[in-house]
Amino acid sequence: MSEISENDTYKTIETAHGEALFKEKGSKFIGYVFPIEKEDDAKIHIEELKKKHHAARHWCYAWQLGVEEKSYRVNDDGEPNNSAGNPIYGQILSKDLTHVLVVVVRYFGGTKLGVGGLINAYKTTAKLILEEAVIVEKTVNVYFQLTFEYQDMDKVMRIIKENNLEILEQKMNLNCSFLIAVRKKNATKIFQFFNDLRCLKIQEIKN
Repeated sequence: MSEISENDTYKTIETAHGEALFKEKGSKFIGYVFPIEKEDDAKIHIEELKKKHHAARHWCYAWQLGVEEKSYRVNDDGEPNNSAGNPIYGQILSKDLTHVLVVVVRYFGGTKLGVGGLINAYKTTAKLILEEAVIVEKTVNVYFQLTFEYQDMDKVMRIIKENNLEILEQKMNLNCSFLIAVRKKNATKIFQFFNDLRCLKIQEIKN
């Protein structure tokens, strides 16, 4: 069983959003935001934007993952150190978001903006796109695999319905297998409910 924490909610964005536009001295800054579950998701979105905006000069970004133990990354992508990635990340922090990627694409307009100008441009673009996105609160979930015989379906479904649990996946072969999501603060209680049945096998699945 996972260690239980009171901190079992977090804020993120509901769906991907773009394109927020900010212009400064001929340069165009275009902002995008994506919900992500893992670092590989961020890589895929960034590569897609590089193909979409292949004529751009820079694709700067910041992402944050995790709830209790957060991880993050910032990237200036060729801009002066700390002039792009950190200002973008600062806007993620200001909204208290996680599981989110913000990318700002820059088309160079021929006039250098200086470090101060760049910081303002990347910060403003990130702020604009995050203000356009729909922010939602989600729960941190624990996932359980339930394996049981068909004859015990009613007992299992009663616990699921009484506790408003979500079945993410179900397989009906020689026996039944459900993958369920349980809010973390309720995980110990729900585990015990199923464990007390004695007619099924319950196993925590690491997401």
